[in-house]
Amino acid sequence: MRLKLAIFASGGGSNALQLMRKFKDHPTIEVSWLVCNVPGAGALSHAAEFQIPTYVLAQGEAKQEDFIKQLKDRGIDALILAGYLWKIPSALVAAYPDKIINIHPALLPAYGGKGMFGMEVHKAVVKNKEKQTGLTIHLVNEKYDEGRPLFQAICPVYPEDTAEAVATRVLALEHQYFGQIIEEYLLSVYQRS
Repeated sequence: MRLKLAIFASGGGSNALQLMRKFKDHPTIEVSWLVCNVPGAGALSHAAEFQIPTYVLAQGEAKQEDFIKQLKDRGIDALILAGYLWKIPSALVAAYPDKIINIHPALLPAYGGKGMFGMEVHKAVVKNKEKQTGLTIHLVNEKYDEGRPLFQAICPVYPEDTAEAVATRVLALEHQYFGQIIEEYLLSVYQRS
């Protein structure tokens, strides 16, 4: 039996692409569906390249029973948020308890919460003259960025850094660790059940 992932993305999809590559020939995990809330987003092109079915989600649709039924009918075991910018509704959290994983470009709880995503995080880190930043991979609950952390990785912030320089450094960590932590966590969860 293979564990089926649905990746949720909103933008260019570099993390989604990394996950598609990692799990393409994996013996027990596969990316089965890409859900995107932005028509024409780059993540959709990556899915097409890997022949992964896609779905463009309308505002408010993720909390509807019909959408949750689609996930269940497809046999989706876990949801992976890879640059997905909408809040996950409580109905979806309840349908996938401890099986929704997000990546956040900061060391939570710092720089988390509504409005703290992508370049907004990196601008705040530079503005506040932080000495380090990094990423947090965490489970999703009903509140923005407050689910149980699974992993953090740290990188330096230098005095001369721009937000773009910090973003590049953090993205490298994301690509290095996201797939690995998803794999370790899901395999441990499903071996116990």
